[in-house]
Amino acid sequence: MIKYLLIALALAAPGAAQAEALANKLFAAVQEPSNQAPMPIGSYAKGCAAGLVELPETGPTWQAMRLSRHRNFGQPSLVDYLKDLSQAATQIGWAGLYIGDMGQPRGGPMNSGHASHQIGLDADIWMLPPQRLDLSRQEREDISSIPVRSADQRSVTSNWTPQHRALLKAAASDARVDRIFVAAAVKIEMCKTATAADKKWLQKIRPVAGHDTHFHVRLKCPKGASLCETQTPTVSELSKGGDGCDETLMYWVSNAYLNPPKPPKGQKPPKKQKGARDYTLADLPRQCAKVLSSE
Repeated sequence: MIKYLLIALALAAPGAAQAEALANKLFAAVQEPSNQAPMPIGSYAKGCAAGLVELPETGPTWQAMRLSRHRNFGQPSLVDYLKDLSQAATQIGWAGLYIGDMGQPRGGPMNSGHASHQIGLDADIWMLPPQRLDLSRQEREDISSIPVRSADQRSVTSNWTPQHRALLKAAASDARVDRIFVAAAVKIEMCKTATAADKKWLQKIRPVAGHDTHFHVRLKCPKGASLCETQTPTVSELSKGGDGCDETLMYWVSNAYLNPPKPPKGQKPPKKQKGARDYTLADLPRQCAKVLSSE
């Protein structure tokens, strides 16, 4: 089959060909999930996924967006979670959810966009409350979400509503969720109205640049997923059980972040680290070669 040509060429020689093949090209070339038991393999930003399932393009309370990207695949636990959350959205007054990128049919690095979304446990959910859930394929390409943070990144816009907060609370309160990425201004706004009862779920809401029109849900490794690398806490509040509403959060809207000092004249910039679009198949867990070659 034509779609397996790149894979066959990469796997034909176990040495140089496999080492040099860019993983994002190989994974983007495959249009169907592997016929294997579901398994996230490796880490969220360096891995692949066996046995993924497709989120139906349209359901009673959701629509998958940007279908041309072919990124509406995930672990069964992710698909179930998104269906559940879309139903929960109807309880806060929304018609459901517009769901953005999940993962490719076999996970792995992507040609554009995300560094993560590689093992079938990540999904982007639009901040735009759906007005209709019968959009055509073309309409899903043309429509855009809405920004909920200001241009200077320091505050939320008038697009932010109590329903957004309620949706994020519902999303984070689910035991399947590891963390949720939002714009820093969103986290700060949520902290302003936080109560003692918010600590357990609000600590999962983490500020990360580039999330002004959507929030990014990341699920935990499913029980029994022996090849899935659990993400270790990167912020002390995650391990201490705090809500993350302290002075460290303010860094995200401080001059230190928004206007970092320039390096001294003549100083060479740090060497660029290898990123997701630079990975070869040899950089990924060895099981990913079998995921690619599986029918």
